[in-house]
Amino acid sequence: MTVIVVGDSALDVVARHHTPIVSGGDSRADIALAVGGAGANTAAWLASLGVDTVLVGRVGDDMAGRQVRAELEAVGVRCAMAIDPTAPTCCVVVLVDDEGQRSMLADRGANARLAGSDLTVNLLETASHLHLSGYVLLDPRSREAGLEMLAAARGAGLTTSVDPQAALHITKQGPTTFLTAVSGVDLLLPNTDELEALTGSRDPSSAAELLDHVGAVAVTTGAEGASWIDRVGRWDVPAVEATCVDSTGAGDAFDAGLLSAWLKGQPPLDVLRAGVAAGSEAVSRVGGQPHA
Repeated sequence: MTVIVVGDSALDVVARHHTPIVSGGDSRADIALAVGGAGANTAAWLASLGVDTVLVGRVGDDMAGRQVRAELEAVGVRCAMAIDPTAPTCCVVVLVDDEGQRSMLADRGANARLAGSDLTVNLLETASHLHLSGYVLLDPRSREAGLEMLAAARGAGLTTSVDPQAALHITKQGPTTFLTAVSGVDLLLPNTDELEALTGSRDPSSAAELLDHVGAVAVTTGAEGASWIDRVGRWDVPAVEATCVDSTGAGDAFDAGLLSAWLKGQPPLDVLRAGVAAGSEAVSRVGGQPHA
């Protein structure tokens, strides 16, 4: 089983600040550099779970791009990332408060220049599933490439999944536009903020409204756990107790855990448990990668 992940890879600057940030002043923080990006995070977690994983995206022709590629390959991700000669590798400043909650300042860099041709026929011929990060569809500069890749995957007989990624951008773009883009996808993976942006409700049961567009929905509900909704019914699992050090990449890890089980044909409860276990492990460490 080979999974293609399409999405951003980045160099993250993770700053865990000890006090509220003072505008115009100095704030103490523990700062670390780490590989990040929603696509790279999910790919790394999939590889850590023993799934043959290929990451499709773009990096710049710079030190950050070379470092990102080297570290992803070191954890078992096969990198099929185009090198962009004119745009820098994505960089994200991640501000993490004392409760482990993160805010991000992102420059997508080369990721925004993704092209449909970055996904080759050879990759499609050897894969069984394509997972796409919603950031690709939520940025007008890369949306067309994302649509082309989803269509190519379906045409090649692959199953597909999308994580919406960003409620604010869904609201700005309009939920109808986003739902049109993901129409025909087998599995949608929103959190409750993204679910609310798409349906107007944070209740996982509202995900049933999305089944006219996608085959199934798996909703992460934070401290409540996660829910699976399809035309057969609804299943729920509780969260796993964990100390939240840094929430960066928790949803990406959940995606990987869930997909690794779903693609093996496991039932909804086991699929959800696998996702929750990976997400809970992710919040217990700094950064969005499994070996950070």
